[in-house]
Amino acid sequence: AGGADLRFPHHENQMAQCEAHFDCSRWVNTFLHSGHLSIDGRKMSKSLKNFITVREALTDFSPSQLRFLFLMRRYSDPMEYAPNAMAAATAVHERFRELATSLDIRLRETEGPGEEA
Repeated sequence: AGGADLRFPHHENQMAQCEAHFDCSRWVNTFLHSGHLSIDGRKMSKSLKNFITVREALTDFSPSQLRFLFLMRRYSDPMEYAPNAMAAATAVHERFRELATSLDIRLRETEGPGEEA
């Protein structure tokens, strides 16, 4: 796995080294290339000092809210970590939480005496 910028030549080099070391002709079948995470319109990078750690993000948002941020786009598309993106993810998370609560209530209403779902 890696960012889109690692497609070439990094992965070809990595495969050549591993295939030579382990004397095999096919080290992997697939590489997964994710879209870049951006902050303030620039690719998140330690060297640019524009990054946030997961631990820092969890001080403001729940793990589920962060998961929804990632689930709201295709894995290979770029993603902007910004207040409006997190607000959208938080809103979708809340709708799913409300749906789960409603379903739980409805299931309890339909249970007969002594039955469990």
